[in-house]
Amino acid sequence: MKILVCISHVPDTTSKINFTDSDTKFDVQGVQFVINPNDEFGLTRAMWLKEKEGASIDVINVGNQSSESTLRKTLAIGADRAIRINTEPIDGFLVAKQISEYIKNNPYDLIIAGRESIDYNGAMVPGLISGFLNIDFVTNCTKLDINNGKVVLEREIDGGKEILESELPLIIGGQKGLVEESDLRIPNMRGIMQARQKPLDVIEPYDFSANTDVLKFYKPEPKQAVKLVDQDNLDELINLLHTEAKVL
Repeated sequence: MKILVCISHVPDTTSKINFTDSDTKFDVQGVQFVINPNDEFGLTRAMWLKEKEGASIDVINVGNQSSESTLRKTLAIGADRAIRINTEPIDGFLVAKQISEYIKNNPYDLIIAGRESIDYNGAMVPGLISGFLNIDFVTNCTKLDINNGKVVLEREIDGGKEILESELPLIIGGQKGLVEESDLRIPNMRGIMQARQKPLDVIEPYDFSANTDVLKFYKPEPKQAVKLVDQDNLDELINLLHTEAKVL
């Protein structure tokens, strides 16, 4: 079985975010980047399939050279090979199109992507890949098993969970539940040393352009001071709701 895990190189949520060039570009200076958490859950589940089914694991990223540290970490965790498509991941359409073109020439049995990345939260890439390649797709996956060549999945839906069975090939959008945070693997020294010997292939992008342009980034407005009104002073409360909050 051949597994491909899609990897996003995203800012750590504890990083302080700033913008440059009149707020049209994200400022990467001083920002710590990590594996997108939903992708890391998927990679960890792929490792379980590798150990149980003897699967091989490739990881793929659309990005520039700065994402190679993240790809090296995936190799240290246990992936067998990494591929970087050398272009800026401007939007979800471009990322999905680049990955889809690669898969057309390098087919896989199972493609695992995070349901969304924690930077832009677009939740588009795995679904778009499914559409471009015309393969089955299940998102919000919280469980993934393979029994006698059949894929058994569980996914979150409104008000509950759904159990599905599918043939391969298949693409999933994974999330926490595929594994728990306590199951995530921290690279050890042996894994780090082995990662240096594993292939990290850089390929030039396919001839597709992004469908969107960034006009401007905005930070959330800072929270304003809270006004406390005595519980017995209903007249003042009604006045504030009418004149300041403008909800009455």
